[in-house]
Amino acid sequence: MPAKPSPQDLLSLKGVRIPVQHVLDLFGVRVRNHQSVHLISQSLADVGLATIPDFAICHHRGDVDVVELAAVVVNDVDPEADDAHEPLPSQALPQRLHIGDLACARNGVASVGLSASPAQATYLMRTHGYSQVPVTTGMATLHGVVTWHSVAKMYETGRTPTLENAMQKDSPPVVDVRQEFFGCLPAIKEHGYVLVRGEDGCLSGIVTAKDVTERFEGAARPFFLIGEIESLLRRGLGAALEQEAIKAVQTNKKVDERSGLITDLMFGDYIKLLDGTQTKQSMAASADVNWVTLGWTAMDRTQFVHHLKRVKDIRNRIAHFSEKPLPGDMLTELTSFTKLLRDFVS
Repeated sequence: MPAKPSPQDLLSLKGVRIPVQHVLDLFGVRVRNHQSVHLISQSLADVGLATIPDFAICHHRGDVDVVELAAVVVNDVDPEADDAHEPLPSQALPQRLHIGDLACARNGVASVGLSASPAQATYLMRTHGYSQVPVTTGMATLHGVVTWHSVAKMYETGRTPTLENAMQKDSPPVVDVRQEFFGCLPAIKEHGYVLVRGEDGCLSGIVTAKDVTERFEGAARPFFLIGEIESLLRRGLGAALEQEAIKAVQTNKKVDERSGLITDLMFGDYIKLLDGTQTKQSMAASADVNWVTLGWTAMDRTQFVHHLKRVKDIRNRIAHFSEKPLPGDMLTELTSFTKLLRDFVS
């Protein structure tokens, strides 16, 4: 039976480096499974402690440092903290991303038990397009992973075709959902995947190199499209309009500080330059003149300005990195507006 140590015993470990096995011995357990991982993690958290690396996922013969919980907890960023006039961050990638933020890390993982045959494991891999399948007892205890490489190695070495011989048992890559995403990339690069343990210690999903590629394609493409849209707008408007027209929309600056440079405008200013329906009549009248000066006679102005406003809304949405990919309809709007501008800006 697990034996929960006293809070004083746990606090005495603060700042100490100890073997993982010592942690298990302290709680009277032999292996890391669903129950033991949950018990130990919760007990440490109750007294404000944690381990680096996480005892639940590091090598079972490794050492861990017992530290304050605050040392490993990352403060969440308020996703609603959005400013319509704030420029896009200089870094297109997020300041904080955990491996568990990827849906595949929490969507479950297909596995086989110890009684399965190599043929059963490879059948699962073939029919579902997997490159690997873990061998587990329940979803808490991991015995190894069957991969195409490990199966090929079994046959190449002439070993008896058993599940024991077909699986990779030497420290298969396992990470915790709370781990920083970028810290997991070396393991994904080396093995082509990582298995993910949830907060309860059970396997919760698998992240492959393909998942990483798709995740960042979906995250990066909107930033590149917004960047091209802004570049095309600046090129088209900057070539056609005089400095005084540009100064007129720099209302967030004092008159003597207005540069008249298109590169100093914020995205909302592009709308002010062209929107004839804006509330301030003098700005609307100037926008009418600007549109004529622009000379885009084949472009429907009403539809263009409406589309430009939609792009501004989408831009503000992605200015702060969201763990959720941009909806398909918004990505389509960015793509179509980019193509439109390409046709009108040489």
